[in-house]
Amino acid sequence: MEEMNTENNWREEQNFTLVVRKPCFGLPTACPSCLPLYLYLKFAQLPFHLDFSSIYPDSDQIPYIESGDYVAYNNENGGVIESLKKDGIADLDTEFKSVPEWISTKAMVSTWLGDAIMYELWVGSDGSSAKMIYYPDLPWPIGKVLFWKQSQTVMLQLGITKDNAEQKEEEIYNRAKIAYEALSNRLGEQDFLFENRPSSVDAIFLAHVLLILQALPETSVLRNALLEHGNLVKYAEKHKMEQIEAGSSSSSVPQFQSGPSSSAPRKGPSNWSSKPKSKSKREKTKEEKTLRKRAKYFVAAQLVSVLLFLTFMNRSDDEVELDDDDGYGYDD
Repeated sequence: MEEMNTENNWREEQNFTLVVRKPCFGLPTACPSCLPLYLYLKFAQLPFHLDFSSIYPDSDQIPYIESGDYVAYNNENGGVIESLKKDGIADLDTEFKSVPEWISTKAMVSTWLGDAIMYELWVGSDGSSAKMIYYPDLPWPIGKVLFWKQSQTVMLQLGITKDNAEQKEEEIYNRAKIAYEALSNRLGEQDFLFENRPSSVDAIFLAHVLLILQALPETSVLRNALLEHGNLVKYAEKHKMEQIEAGSSSSSVPQFQSGPSSSAPRKGPSNWSSKPKSKSKREKTKEEKTLRKRAKYFVAAQLVSVLLFLTFMNRSDDEVELDDDDGYGYDD
């Protein structure tokens, strides 16, 4: 009991900063990795300051959370949520870890629905939503190359080839529809998926639903499939109002809008008055220097990628022309 009180006191004394990708589509962040963490912290009632990073658009370290000497990155220890649970900072899943249905539901949401939204963002669309989420400020050629590279990566992860593209698309959408049906039945008229209280499954699924409804176009297959389940839409609307729109007036998080002016990254631990400034800067220095050092070469590297891409395309066109001219000029 004394240990639990100590942890609660430590948690209340911390000034956490959550670093995510920029806000857009009326959400504090539309990044599929960032929004679940944002909602998890809101459900856990862990106060935090929201900050934005656009230093390295394809960094797998984002999102991350920090406070003084503590930092947890997306690409370490199974992700930030798992780190927060392991470190005793915020654990919504304690009573569910041994519940088979909860475990299988989390797996379904993380894999089937996770694959589905990545497919629509990077493969099954024109890439306009992905551009707004990941690299809205980059020049068009660089953005085009980044989208092409990431789409190839996603296709590789999902096992999509030219030969099985249609089959894989049908499989991805069918799984998503099965998941929506199962989750709709599971939710019913409750506020949460299990025991009518939040868990990490709610954070992950709610983020998915909000992204589908607000970031994908009306022609989206996922969006139309989701709209068939009215209780899932109401579930998203209710929690959006409580956890996002109501929270926008709180001093712990900044106001967010869908316009580009609000998406500029903000520097400096403005809400960290309880910690010496020198200490917070010292902790940030190592990782921020790494990101900044990489950022110096980011634009140049992507420009080189564009040039190589264009060169490759031109060479391919030349080879085609030469093949078409085989034998030309040898007739007597």
